[in-house]
Amino acid sequence: MAFQTYSLFVLSVIMISFGHVENRLNLLQLQNDIDQLKADFNSSHSDVADGGPIFTEKLSSWTERNEKRIILSQIISMYLKMLENTDRSKAHVRNITEELYTLKESLSDGSKKIEDLKDLTKLQMGDLKIQRKAVNELFSVLQKLGDTSSSFKRKRSQFQRLCKC
Repeated sequence: MAFQTYSLFVLSVIMISFGHVENRLNLLQLQNDIDQLKADFNSSHSDVADGGPIFTEKLSSWTERNEKRIILSQIISMYLKMLENTDRSKAHVRNITEELYTLKESLSDGSKKIEDLKDLTKLQMGDLKIQRKAVNELFSVLQKLGDTSSSFKRKRSQFQRLCKC
């Protein structure tokens, strides 16, 4: 029950966040498909509850729409990877996979951002050439950070003036 509810919740958040709860998506059908997938994975096993949720907890700290696109694109990719080795001859697996691919396409900019983050983690910061390039870009990076933080400060102060909190 926890996996079923959890999976439907994650997919619902994704679709609602990005306006995909149209006629295209039949949540009741998806619920039935997830029920069948749950049986395939024997997800009512007692160890499913161990350690708490794996995706929903992470979603709570990503609040901005563009931020959510990044994490949700990665979550969708994880589901698709999980389903790669399942029996695609089953209708419910095909239905879920097709819906996930549709969602992934709508989040393609998030996937690109994930790749950018991965590329950053691969940088060899001990390499002298990389260090030189980084030092040359430092002022520009700090300017962008200043622009971003001053924009947030303006929005916050505007909100505080309007809010009668």
